[in-house]
Amino acid sequence: MNVEFIQALDDIEKEKGISKEVLLEAIETALVSAYKKDFGSKDNVRIEISAEAGEVKVYSRKEVVEEVENENSEISLMEAERIDSKYTIGDIVEIEETPANFGRIAAQTAKQVVMQRIREAERDVIFDQYKEKEDELITGTIQRFHNDNILIDMGKTEALLPPSEQIAGERYEIGERIKLYVVEVSTTNKGPRILVSRTHPGLLKRLFEIEVPEIFQGLVEIKAVAREAGQRSKMAVSSSDSQVDPVGACVGPKGMRVQAVVNQLNNEKIDIVKWDDDPEVFVGNALNPAEVISVDINKSDKIAEVVVPDFQLSLAIGKEGQNARLAAKLTGWKVDIKKESEIKAEPENIEEIKDNASELKANLEKFEKEAETDENDSEKAEADKEISEDVSPDDDVEEANEDLIEEMSDEVEELEKNNEEL
Repeated sequence: MNVEFIQALDDIEKEKGISKEVLLEAIETALVSAYKKDFGSKDNVRIEISAEAGEVKVYSRKEVVEEVENENSEISLMEAERIDSKYTIGDIVEIEETPANFGRIAAQTAKQVVMQRIREAERDVIFDQYKEKEDELITGTIQRFHNDNILIDMGKTEALLPPSEQIAGERYEIGERIKLYVVEVSTTNKGPRILVSRTHPGLLKRLFEIEVPEIFQGLVEIKAVAREAGQRSKMAVSSSDSQVDPVGACVGPKGMRVQAVVNQLNNEKIDIVKWDDDPEVFVGNALNPAEVISVDINKSDKIAEVVVPDFQLSLAIGKEGQNARLAAKLTGWKVDIKKESEIKAEPENIEEIKDNASELKANLEKFEKEAETDENDSEKAEADKEISEDVSPDDDVEEANEDLIEEMSDEVEELEKNNEEL
């Protein structure tokens, strides 16, 4: 190695941001291994590279001892004093043992180490760059297909779009530029792994942040997103300014803003609804475009019972239940939709009938348990007696109990049947 090599390290430090000292330390470590391998040395050696001239020297390190047992790592006090009279027992003596042709080996090793360090540094830079972009929107070019996976060219690296993150029915062509949502950035032996998505709800959110200035300004906030990629999505928005309509801001003049997002998502339908802290109001809004008559919230079971006009039932439920399913995802409530005629057909005392039926059923179960206990006690008492052919008083009691149980069971079944008909 020479002065030009040291100057090259200075240039690498400026361009790649890799410290010159770090490179020299890595080269020295690699040269120790190369020296021991090529020259069969078992000595404890140290490599020294001059940071100015690039000169390489090899030093064998040995401990000063009274009696030498291992010549590779020890030196006698007498021999050490020949080098320098100041050495004492326990000191480390460094003896230069630079081979004549070691400069060529050093140059080759240094080149390999520097190239490896440059690759590692570039990987670290790419990782740090895209790690900051997790949960953000990026634009890439479709480069190639591999086992249903799509590899996206990001410039200095590639991103992976797996089948699970692709929109069903969307066509992808090599060379096409598409917007993607960064799901995760991780490190592997081959460099950073960037996982991107076209189906993540975050993609919808980031696209609206680009199209709607009020979101960027903080006047409108996207509170929740529910998405079935490629088919339909629902987005709940709110406004911090009473004079700004959050839904209208996202739709835009003549629907231009929402249409721009729809075009980016393979013509996916998007419902924008107003967020409300009141779950009854929010659930009603979430079922848009269907009209809602009333919403009854059952907090213990996390169920929202919704009543809609008869002609709006199919619209509220949606194709294959999609509208109701998305509303449930958006609000976090299980949505139970009923049509208005079903509610009107229910008698006014329906709750009282249900309560009576429940009470009667509970009493019946209690009576059955008591009867079973009495029967078990009676069988135990008669276990050692002969069975009489005549009917005993206990038989009369048992028969009466069975008749009563049967009668009460019939009443419960009749009540439950009435409830089902209602």
